[in-house]
Amino acid sequence: MEAVDAQARRIVVISTGGTIASRWQGTGFAADAPGREVLATASIPGGITSEVIDLFNVNSPRLTSAQQLTLLRTVHEVLADPGVDGIVVTHGTDTLEESAFLLDLHHDDPRPVVFTGAQKPLGAEGGDGPGNLYDALLTAATVRGLGVLVVFDGKVHAARGTVKTQTLAADAFADPSGPRVGNVGFGKVSVLHRPERPAPLPLPAAGITGGSLPRIDMVMHHVDADPLFLEAAVEAGAQGIVLVATGAGNATPEFVAAVAAAIERGVVVALTTRVAAGPVTEIYTHGGAVDLSAAGAVLTGTLRAGQARSALLAVLLAATGQEARTTELRRVLGAPADTVTAVADGRAA
Repeated sequence: MEAVDAQARRIVVISTGGTIASRWQGTGFAADAPGREVLATASIPGGITSEVIDLFNVNSPRLTSAQQLTLLRTVHEVLADPGVDGIVVTHGTDTLEESAFLLDLHHDDPRPVVFTGAQKPLGAEGGDGPGNLYDALLTAATVRGLGVLVVFDGKVHAARGTVKTQTLAADAFADPSGPRVGNVGFGKVSVLHRPERPAPLPLPAAGITGGSLPRIDMVMHHVDADPLFLEAAVEAGAQGIVLVATGAGNATPEFVAAVAAAIERGVVVALTTRVAAGPVTEIYTHGGAVDLSAAGAVLTGTLRAGQARSALLAVLLAATGQEARTTELRRVLGAPADTVTAVADGRAA
């Protein structure tokens, strides 16, 4: 995790669109500026040389898993050049957390991959894109061994656990359950925390295309919810399902039965929560995480829905057979939080 001098560092910027590349389209903003125009808005830290790859130019809600895999392979192709010292990916903020985590699950190189973007469009007065890009370039040139990072508003975050927490504010990203990696300011990167990362997954096979990718759906529990959509996802051919439960990972006995039936048909089910912070853990029965875990759902710890889906995508491509996939999913997610016993005074969920 040593910091290195930023002098004579070669950084490749991979441009994928997003707000940082967006301009007014008459009715709203959309990504249309090439990477060289985005890069031209920012100051380049001293001693850094940069070059741009225009990979695609989309608003990130339109991003597909196939495009994410293209980005993953492009990053690995760039890092095959030993003369490259780091990579910056400019990306839309809406799905940045999913792309960054997917890449982190496969990242096996001390050189950093740093995601950044903007909350204000290209050329906006007081726009945050140029500053974020400067900070990302500096981070890519000066840290090692930290995996894939997200740099936004002067803060450095690990990809794992970091989500978009503000729709419009400049300080858009955080890990609600953990510390950030560091800060950027006054021309330097201060590393405060080293993220824990499992051994990386191998790259998915090169022949995989959008049409051959596994279907992975999300279903949310709420008051009066029934498992109709979970059952529909199974019928639609889902190989993975993310159940977004309430509280520490709780639903109803009907959901438990539906999860058990889905797993019986070979589907891998990941259990997360709609709560912003804290772990999914086995506390409650009567349809809670105790029962869902017993039915075969894999608890995602502090990872939320988008990143749980990224993990499912990665392991479905890395392993075959439900047992192998479930084992690999548990590994990349890390051990779930310790099971705690319900308190003796009978307080309800």
